Amino acid sequence: MTHTQEIDMPIIDVTTDLDTRTLVMTTEFPVTVERLWQVWADPRQLEQWWGPEGYPATVTEHDLTPGGKVNYHMTSPEGEKFPGGWEVLSVEEPRRIELRDYFADADGNPVDSAPESRMTVEFHSVEGGARMVSTSTWASAEDMQKVLDMGVVEGSKSAVSQLDALLAA
Repeated sequence: MTHTQEIDMPIIDVTTDLDTRTLVMTTEFPVTVERLWQVWADPRQLEQWWGPEGYPATVTEHDLTPGGKVNYHMTSPEGEKFPGGWEVLSVEEPRRIELRDYFADADGNPVDSAPESRMTVEFHSVEGGARMVSTSTWASAEDMQKVLDMGVVEGSKSAVSQLDALLAA
C-alpha cells in the first residue's frame, strides 16, 4: 500500500509504502546544493532543525565520515530526552549521505529492540535551488509500521519545515 501526499514548499512530496518498507520525503529550497549540505555537515545547524518543533535536538557527537557516528537527543517541552543516532555508511559530499538510523540509549548505543532504518539523503540542483530526497527503508513492514504509529511522518514534516528559517539566515 502506497500513500502519497503533495504538500506546499518546502515539502514537495511524502510517500509511504509498506510493501517496499520505504518512506520518501522530497523537499526543495531556494539555496545551492552546497548550502543545503551544510545543514547536515554542521552539527550546530543540524541542531536547529533535526527534531520536530518543540523538541530541539542536541548533537553530542558528529563525525559525518564513513564509519563515523552522529549521536543526538531531542528534548520534549517537559524536559524528557529522546536519544537517537546514526552510523555513517557512506558520504559523497555534497551529493549523498547514507546512514543507519537508530533509536539510542542514554549513552548513544543502539537500542536493539527498537526499529532501525537505512536512510539515504540525496541532494540535487534544480531550477531555483536544491532538492533534498530522503529515503528511509526498514527491515520489515512491522518495524516501519511501529515508526509510522510513533508519528515519524508528522515529526519529519515538522522538522523539515524549520529549514526555511535556517536557510534564510
